[in-house]
Amino acid sequence: MKRLMIMMMGLVLTLSASAQYRRPYYYSPNHGHSNYRYSSPVEVYGGLRLGAAFSTVSSDDRYLNGGSMKTGLDVGAVVGVQLGYRSPVYFETGLSYIEKGGEGSYNGSKFTYNLDYLEMPLLMKYKIDIDGRFSVQPFAGGYVAVGVGGKIKDFGQRQAYSSFDKEGFSRFDGGVRLGCGVQYDFLYAELGYDIGLANISHDYFDTSRTGSLFATIGVNF
Repeated sequence: MKRLMIMMMGLVLTLSASAQYRRPYYYSPNHGHSNYRYSSPVEVYGGLRLGAAFSTVSSDDRYLNGGSMKTGLDVGAVVGVQLGYRSPVYFETGLSYIEKGGEGSYNGSKFTYNLDYLEMPLLMKYKIDIDGRFSVQPFAGGYVAVGVGGKIKDFGQRQAYSSFDKEGFSRFDGGVRLGCGVQYDFLYAELGYDIGLANISHDYFDTSRTGSLFATIGVNF
């Protein structure tokens, strides 16, 4: 966890630096050289996010099926860039630590599945400006993720196993992300859903996929 927090802090510092871009000069012929000033060709922003994820794991393997929802942490940083001068379309990516998983039962025993991921979104956002300070921002795209920790807990046997060993799940995940955000000045909030498309089961004859509803708040700068 200490190494993860160092990585997240490094990303935040990198995004903060990238958002502080210099605007190129333009010249106003009506006022002479004294009126050189900065102009922005495109908008670039960085952001921080904090919230919760409400997840499930659906599997053909009854031992790995966690169809009941589990709540976890969702924290990360993003960077976005406008795809053209005056365009309302933005590309956004970043890195987040998200706790997914689910709950289920097998042979009369309760099981919980904790799947902790580092996740990178790849999104297209459409910014609908309402009054210059408030905007609505629907988004769609995908995500890729790698598992960094988690346990499968068998409450009947009172035992716990690594979620990503050969009896559990594959570390790599990916899928589609859909949702919508709202921004007022620098404050930001969003609601979205990750639809897992990758089979995270080690068994070629069974499929296991994640699904996660998430809600976050944060800032853009």
